[in-house]
Amino acid sequence: MDCNHLFIASLNSGSNGNCYYVGNSEEAILVDAGISCRETEKRMLRLGLSMQKVKAIFISHEHTDHIKGLQTLAAKYNLPTYINPGTLAGCRFNLREDLIRPLHYDTQVQVGNLLITGFPKIHDASEPYSFVVSCGETKVGVFTDLGAACEQLTFHFQQCHAAFLEANYDDELLQKSAYPYFLKKRISGGRGHLSNKQALELFTAHKPAFMTHLLLSHLSKDNNCPELVADLFTQHADGTEIIVASRYEETKVYTIFEPATVHYT
Repeated sequence: MDCNHLFIASLNSGSNGNCYYVGNSEEAILVDAGISCRETEKRMLRLGLSMQKVKAIFISHEHTDHIKGLQTLAAKYNLPTYINPGTLAGCRFNLREDLIRPLHYDTQVQVGNLLITGFPKIHDASEPYSFVVSCGETKVGVFTDLGAACEQLTFHFQQCHAAFLEANYDDELLQKSAYPYFLKKRISGGRGHLSNKQALELFTAHKPAFMTHLLLSHLSKDNNCPELVADLFTQHADGTEIIVASRYEETKVYTIFEPATVHYT
């Protein structure tokens, strides 16, 4: 088997639900399960992705838009669910005990030929994690729901051939929005979400030369604009393809290679 590539797709990205697919030819994982089991199945079918290849679910944190479909999806497909104790305690439902796999600090998990590295991130949740999925030398990061770009995030971002990166809000749109002050403060206060400007600073300062794809993720419905953020990042892309992950539908499947040879499926 060729262990030098990964297939990636966003099945949904936004406050209405988050679910990301990363896999190789033999096995795959989902990061978060924030849309219904039925919708996950429908979107994967449209993309030509098989649920039979999904071998595990990794949960970033306990907010509803990341776990809404977890209980049904994990039970239906008998999927081991990697989740840390704080996140599990914050879930408002009971997962089947035989499916629970505890995550711990700087966790590395082998799923077939996939190596998943989990590490803590800054967000207003119990024990929130980001993930990097590797197959051979190829690495894909899932970096959303970030209050700030910490040193660990920067370190891992610099190693990724592709990444899902949060660009949640535009500063001006947020300040002009009808959101109450406490919510604006929660979003932009350092433990909420990453702005377009903050995400761009991370991208321009730390993007490796071999990064082929950046999927801008978790955009706010009210405080951001897909065209605005796509234009902003495209100006600084320097060879990286910029994709905006939708809150309404799945993206294409992208095939990520190391070295930087890219094909589409």
